Amino acid sequence: MAAGRGISQLLKKAFRPSSSSPLSSSWINHEESSGFTGLRALAILGVGASGLLSFATIASADEAEHGLEAPHYPWPHAGILSSYDHASIRRGHQVYTQVCASCHSMSLISYRDLVGVAYTEEETKAMAAEIEVVDGPNDEGEMFTRPGKLSDRFPQPYANEQAARFSNGGAYPPDLSLITKARHNGQNYVFALLTGYRDPPAGVSVTLSHTYCFVILVLVATCRFHI
Repeated sequence: MAAGRGISQLLKKAFRPSSSSPLSSSWINHEESSGFTGLRALAILGVGASGLLSFATIASADEAEHGLEAPHYPWPHAGILSSYDHASIRRGHQVYTQVCASCHSMSLISYRDLVGVAYTEEETKAMAAEIEVVDGPNDEGEMFTRPGKLSDRFPQPYANEQAARFSNGGAYPPDLSLITKARHNGQNYVFALLTGYRDPPAGVSVTLSHTYCFVILVLVATCRFHI
């Protein structure tokens, strides 16, 4: 607001007639007001045109970076009083465990996140106990392994990024914990990618990749695991 008033005063000074002019004071004030009103209108038009150009530039850059806009699907859990399909969450976790977990991590998800969402507490405790977690040091200063518990996070498929790249031809399988937040247009993008594959045209050979694995996680990533 202060900047706007300062600009207005400068414009008034720049276009005010000389005090030695024989014109009457009322005529000067009228001309001053009319001229300033015209300048204000031109300034507003300029700002509007600049805003439209900026919006078009941003939209063009966004499309260039993220590709075509994914369709917007009518998600049943999008309403204020809606909830997630817990059976789908359970199936999604099972698919991740049996297929995707061999390459992709979910390093921000703990076993306790499954309680009351996909499994009971007893089922989740039994599931966590099946893994071995390196813990310590103990009283003797040595590291040890123990069965997993609810507070432990999902195990990592690789020890580090270098091992992951070495096992996947230089590619680094993305972590799936926040995959819908890490992708433009979130769950719509993931679902569109999952259902958007088509058979290649005749004579075209397509190289398979690990992409199909993480898109299966739409069953999980669109659910409570938006931590």
